[in-house]
Amino acid sequence: MKTRRFVDQVRIHVRAGKGGDGSCSFRREACVPEGGPDGGDGGRGGHIIFKGCKDVDSLIALFFSPLVFAEEGVAGRGQKMFGRMGKDLIVLLPCGTEVFNEETGELIADIVSHDQEFIIAKGGEGGLGNVHFRTSTHQVPTEHTPGELGEEFRLRLELKTIADAGLLGFPNAGKSSLLKRISDAHPKVASYPFTTLNPIVGTVNYENFSQLRVADIPGIIAGAADGVGLGLDFLRHISRSRLLVYLIDMAGTDNRNPWDDYKQLRKEIKQYDAELLKRPSIVVANKMDEQAAIENLPAFIKKTRTHPVPMSTLDPEDLGVKAFKQKLQDLLKPIPRGVFQAEKAKTRKSKPVPVVIESGEEEIISQETFAKATFFDLAPKKSKKQQREIKSE
Repeated sequence: MKTRRFVDQVRIHVRAGKGGDGSCSFRREACVPEGGPDGGDGGRGGHIIFKGCKDVDSLIALFFSPLVFAEEGVAGRGQKMFGRMGKDLIVLLPCGTEVFNEETGELIADIVSHDQEFIIAKGGEGGLGNVHFRTSTHQVPTEHTPGELGEEFRLRLELKTIADAGLLGFPNAGKSSLLKRISDAHPKVASYPFTTLNPIVGTVNYENFSQLRVADIPGIIAGAADGVGLGLDFLRHISRSRLLVYLIDMAGTDNRNPWDDYKQLRKEIKQYDAELLKRPSIVVANKMDEQAAIENLPAFIKKTRTHPVPMSTLDPEDLGVKAFKQKLQDLLKPIPRGVFQAEKAKTRKSKPVPVVIESGEEEIISQETFAKATFFDLAPKKSKKQQREIKSE
């Protein structure tokens, strides 16, 4: 049986570890009369920690294992032996995962970066042993407390792919082909619709060592807002994108008008989230190697009042592909690697330099510098007793 390869929504049940119970014990040893209580405390239950990982791209692991339970703490024992704490359970999640409370719908955490950690459920505290209840009037205590229960929730996880730009278009518009040309990604390319069934992210590299992440979103068709085709479920993956790329089949291969495709795409996106239309965008006219595309381009510019980037993804040396990459770089302005370290080094605080005033041939140090120079104060330091006497006077 062929299993699912991509999961971007999942519901899970998490339960942190219960704390270990405290012990009720008394010291019994030869030559030690009235040894007294020596019951130790129980260990803390294990936390459940969600951690972002750049090497994970799907929630499929939690889809097949929705019960996430941490280890319980070990109970205390005699001779004041404290129980071991339960091991924390670290769950690796893809960057861009939002965690919601299933019952209230509240957003609990948003895992957006690599190695980001969030304690989603805290383990219960361990119980107290009877050694804590001994007093001068109560020397044989039998009281001890049980460990506390760990936190327990039902959660809903949603993955929103983190990308700088998102490719939008109808099926067979050439989104996968464009992603393959500008990055090292290897999406499936075929001459039939819906070859892309889940978002695919590619990394675009530039000569100045800067990088951009571009996401290929499955094809959108008319009526997607009502659930036609793959619906708008995958549009959540462009909600984090800073730039939208409308890829238009300018040749009208599937007997559609290119300008109608552009208007329909914007209409479907508006029904999903009108705020997305306010973001910067690029319009790309694909399949310009065909005569029909050349004929449709002037009418497209006139009816949409946009100036698309013409290209043909079939030609690896096409100038339009290079112009598109350059336009991405100009609009998004990716920062080259190593710039952060250089900026920190520049802004590092340095020691103050003494102010020197030049007067003719001589150099005069200002009075302000003299006042701050502690090495000129040759008077003996006064003791604390002398300082208190001066203050009292």
